[in-house]
Amino acid sequence: MKIRKAVIPAAGLGTRMLPITKSMPKEMLPIVNKPVIHYVVEEAIRAGIDDILIITGKGKRAIEDYFDRSFELEYYLRERGKVNELRQVEEIGEMVDIYYVRQKKPLGLGDAILYAEKHVNEEPFAVLLGDDLIVSEKPGIQQLIEVAQCYSSPVIGVEKVPRELVDRYGVISGTELDRELYEVHNLVEKPSPQEAPNNIAIVGRYVLTPEIFDILKEIPPGKGGEVQLTDALRELAKRRKILAKLISGKRYDIGTFEGWLRANIELSKNGGGLR
Repeated sequence: MKIRKAVIPAAGLGTRMLPITKSMPKEMLPIVNKPVIHYVVEEAIRAGIDDILIITGKGKRAIEDYFDRSFELEYYLRERGKVNELRQVEEIGEMVDIYYVRQKKPLGLGDAILYAEKHVNEEPFAVLLGDDLIVSEKPGIQQLIEVAQCYSSPVIGVEKVPRELVDRYGVISGTELDRELYEVHNLVEKPSPQEAPNNIAIVGRYVLTPEIFDILKEIPPGKGGEVQLTDALRELAKRRKILAKLISGKRYDIGTFEGWLRANIELSKNGGGLR
């Protein structure tokens, strides 16, 4: 199972980060000296992915502009001999092949993933959420890719969270295969702490296979009237084996002010690096 393509959903409205996200995509919030989506794209590149599709929405043009070439800025820096700054700006426009498609309405993560069907073209693919930052020696998505290749199976990234916070996440239940790997039997979207089967929460990294698209087309809207990827994965688990891998590393939820501030403080200590 070779993974060449990644999908980065970045169409959400960012309501948890208002009012700053009224005029700025949450994926463009700065972490030290780079927007969070820059780190996400870097993670995919470090994992060997060379083709990225970003799912955008209304008000997300800044993401496309950021990864595009800026000839006026490059000319300005070149004329003034600002070599280091010029190199940084040029590297952003040359990082990887990036494509874009716009989600027409904010109908949930599952609906956003559907927009990637034509692009992935019947291949297995990685999904990295554009507001989830994972700092690790081995890229978080690479950890999932290695499991997917070993077992020829879709893989969900998970982490153990405090029990009182499970209502912010999808939660899996299943059989523990080893210390960091589970076979998934069921998934519950944002359960209360009393209803949750455990504290093993889904985070923003997945390796999926093309079967997911037909399921996303079939399932009815879930919580909030949105098409939930968790609901589609629950159905997929009935049809084939799905695994969940505890991701090794430090994760920051940039969809919250607490996660954003913590990421800036902690990453500033090593110059904004991913490792």
